[in-house]
Amino acid sequence: MIRQVVRLRTFLSRVVNWCLGIIGYALVRTTTTSHHVALRRIEHLGRTYAYENVVILDAYAPWAVDDEFQSIWALIERNTLVDILRGYELYQVVRESADLPGDILEVGVWRGASAAILAAAARRWMPEARIWLCDTFTGVVKAGEHDSHYTGGEHADTTVGMVESLLGRMGVTKAQILVGVFPDETGAEIANQQIALCHIDVDVYQSAADIVAWLAPRMPCGGILVFDDYGVSSCKGITRLVDELRESGTWRYFYNVNKHAILIKRSSPSLS
Repeated sequence: MIRQVVRLRTFLSRVVNWCLGIIGYALVRTTTTSHHVALRRIEHLGRTYAYENVVILDAYAPWAVDDEFQSIWALIERNTLVDILRGYELYQVVRESADLPGDILEVGVWRGASAAILAAAARRWMPEARIWLCDTFTGVVKAGEHDSHYTGGEHADTTVGMVESLLGRMGVTKAQILVGVFPDETGAEIANQQIALCHIDVDVYQSAADIVAWLAPRMPCGGILVFDDYGVSSCKGITRLVDELRESGTWRYFYNVNKHAILIKRSSPSLS
C-alpha cells in the first residue's frame, strides 16, 4: 500500500511539474538532509572544488522595489549574461565606494551592460569618477593550464559599436573605452589614474592575475575588486586566483553565492 502511494505521488508530481513547466514554473521540495543535496566534487590541478545547487527561501530582494535600478535593468538586460542579482550588487558596490578616491575600471566589457550599470550608479554616487572600460573585443585572452573550460577567443560576439550604442541610450558621458589586452596594451593610457573600484570579468586565471598585479599599487586603502564567475565550475582559474589573493593577506575576502567574490584592499597586510 505504501509503495503504491509513493508511486502515485511521484506520478502526480511529474504531471503537475510538466504542466507548470509549460509556463516556466516548477514545484521544488526542499530538505535539510544531506543525502538529498546534489553535491559534486571535482579535482583540478591538485585542488578539490565542490558544487551544489543552492535554493534560498524567503530571500530579500531590494532590486524588485528599486525603481531607478529597474529602469536601468530594463535598458541593459538584453546585453548581458549576468543575472539581476549580480547586476544589483554592482550597482550597490558603487554606492559603497562613494567615499573612495579614484575612478572605476571594468575589464571584460562584452556588450556593455555591466559597464552601463556602473556608469549609471557612478552618475548618482560618484559623479567625479571616470569610467574606464577595457576589452579586446576579440574574445578571451591568456587562457592556460589553470583554466577548466576556456581556451581563448570566447565571447568575441561583440563590438565597440554595441557598447557605445548602449552607453548612448543610457546618457553616459564619462566613460571611455580602451580597446586591447589590459594591462599589456592599454594600461599605459591610465597608468597615472587611481582606481577605487574594479569589476573583473575576464573568465581566466592569468588575465585576471595580471590585472590585479597592475591594480594593487593604484588602489587606495579600501579599494574594491569585484570578480565575476567566482566559484563557477567553468571558471576554476578565477576561483583559484581569488583564493590565492585571499591567502596573500593583502585583501579582505567576501564570497557572495550569486557568483561574485569581493576583495577589499587592507590598510596593511594581514599577519594571518
